[in-house]
Amino acid sequence: MNTLRNILTTLAVALTMAASAHAQVDRPLRILVGFPAGGSADLAARLIGERMATELKQPVVIENKPGAGGRLAADVLKNAPADGSTWMLAPIVVPVLAPLVFTKLPYNASTDFAPVAPVANYQFGLAVNAAHPAKTVQELVKWAKANPMQANFGSPSPGSLPHFFGVMISHGAQLDMVHIPFNGGAPMMNALMGSQITTAIDTVVDQIEMHRAGKIRILATSGASRSPLLSDVPTFSEAGLKGVEGTGWFGVYAPAKVAPATIAQVNAAINKALAIPELRERFIRMGLEPTGGSPADLTALMKRDTERWAPVVKASGFRPD
Repeated sequence: MNTLRNILTTLAVALTMAASAHAQVDRPLRILVGFPAGGSADLAARLIGERMATELKQPVVIENKPGAGGRLAADVLKNAPADGSTWMLAPIVVPVLAPLVFTKLPYNASTDFAPVAPVANYQFGLAVNAAHPAKTVQELVKWAKANPMQANFGSPSPGSLPHFFGVMISHGAQLDMVHIPFNGGAPMMNALMGSQITTAIDTVVDQIEMHRAGKIRILATSGASRSPLLSDVPTFSEAGLKGVEGTGWFGVYAPAKVAPATIAQVNAAINKALAIPELRERFIRMGLEPTGGSPADLTALMKRDTERWAPVVKASGFRPD
């Protein structure tokens, strides 16, 4: 009798888990994006969502919740039911950078979210005006030391990853470069082309067309390996600044208490989508390097980059609140 009871109990548990996993594919999914439609986060979510809908055989809706640098969408995810219906695609700024910068947040990235999958990396570039005499990073460093009053770098906004990457470059090159923040990448690049600032840091994809047109010159990119969009431009390490490395990335998250079986199902769908050559090619054209991986991989990525950026943020002295 005990043996029969054990068998029936095991069968009941297995059926319950199977029903739970199956229930997840019987309801629409929504993927929150904390940025406006048309941006790289939105496009990445839509490309993945389209493939997920096919794989999971259910509708997938992208819901834009722009505001507060992605923190508004994070707050919505935190308070969403843990039934597998709500997910979020977010950049590194939401789970890693914001907790380092803000003393008050509406969420705790470590306890309110469940990592699902890393999606893609994106690199930053350091650019000068096309007329600037420096053709390499080492030439720029030499020039900046000879012209300290003009040693500065622009970023699209204060407290952004390009801001802190500029701090990393300054320390790595042993320079005292002044940070000049802008309200967006477009006015920053106009200032660079107008020689109102010496250098500018932004995502490669936001700089590349002006670089190709000869209006600016990207001297180096921020990844461990060269950007697939700029194979002729060295990394900072190759350019002589060892340890100056850092990329942005997108990851998918769920509310903290979503069932592991449900997370595994969506993780598998995301990784299957990222393995499709056509989707990978579209990502690369957008300046995104598709990655994929497990929830544990995303957790490790968060830990690694928290350790990477914490001392840089501290050294910057930046505090928005």
